Amino acid sequence: MIPKFPDMLFKENVSLAHFNTFGFESDARFFVEVASTADMQQVAADLRWHHIPLLVLGGGSNILLTGPLNGLVMKVISKGIKLVKEDADFHYLEVQAGEVWDDFVQYCVSKNYGGVENLSLIPGTVGAAPMQNIGAYGAEIKQIFDHLVAVERLTGNIRRFSFEECQFGYRESIFKTELKDQYIIASVNFKLPKNHPLSIEYGDIQKTLDTMGVTRPDIKSVREAVISIRRSKLPDPAQIGNSGSFFKNPVISEADYHDLKKQFPAVPGYPAGQGKMKIAAGWLIEKAGWKGYREGHVGVHDRQALVLVHYGNGQGSEILALSDKISQSVLQQFGIALVPEVNILV
Repeated sequence: MIPKFPDMLFKENVSLAHFNTFGFESDARFFVEVASTADMQQVAADLRWHHIPLLVLGGGSNILLTGPLNGLVMKVISKGIKLVKEDADFHYLEVQAGEVWDDFVQYCVSKNYGGVENLSLIPGTVGAAPMQNIGAYGAEIKQIFDHLVAVERLTGNIRRFSFEECQFGYRESIFKTELKDQYIIASVNFKLPKNHPLSIEYGDIQKTLDTMGVTRPDIKSVREAVISIRRSKLPDPAQIGNSGSFFKNPVISEADYHDLKKQFPAVPGYPAGQGKMKIAAGWLIEKAGWKGYREGHVGVHDRQALVLVHYGNGQGSEILALSDKISQSVLQQFGIALVPEVNILV
């Protein structure tokens, strides 16, 4: 039997086609929307959900569904952005997990709160952002993160996670490693610096600002530049199914990078700290001959090789098979292993 809670409607055999940006058909055995931390606690308190898989859904922009889900899918729809306090150096904001990430960025820019403008137009929700330490154009969420509040799945207890406890890494956090599937993120608190230095050196931001005729950039113009760049390179999921960057940019040692540079002088690399270099996965995939490739219902985007796309009427298993072929090809040609950025559910 499905547990009955006031103000929450549990459904059975729900299609998730409209809840993932790839647009793949996949039925959830059980489905519920939660609009508050209390809702999350109510679900966690019921023992009948403890022995089946739980998938917490935000915007569905970082998952690959390869078949039906014989468990409970919890769609987080909680809303709210609140200025908690401010001091001489920071604005402190509490944001509910169900807020759309780019709506939050737009809110901050409208208030002249700097620190998030380089993260404009990243799909997904605020609750999903710290799970993989989202980042773009030289910025990462960990740079503005203060703490988060989460609900323990098996007890319903609320726990506050500090910056250190989240163990942020490159597209990683403790919620993707040792605490995977153990907590439901309810809200995230950010500290946005008042004296915020603009970061316009990464990628094409400065070039785009020049094209826009901007001589004195501010956070609004940087946001506009980032949006322009992303729209020129990345396909709109509303037009063609995709999850943005499918693979992480691999990180290798400086020594391995220099060896690679001897063989492939044009390979782009970026310092990643502690004697490491980050390699552009899209460049590797393109040079391996996959850019614009199509196989049945799926393929590689013709403007950005890092993006795998679904043309319609396909299955997630097709994307998974294609990603495996690409990984093997890159490993064989460059000796570099690609790791998926998306959460693959098999």
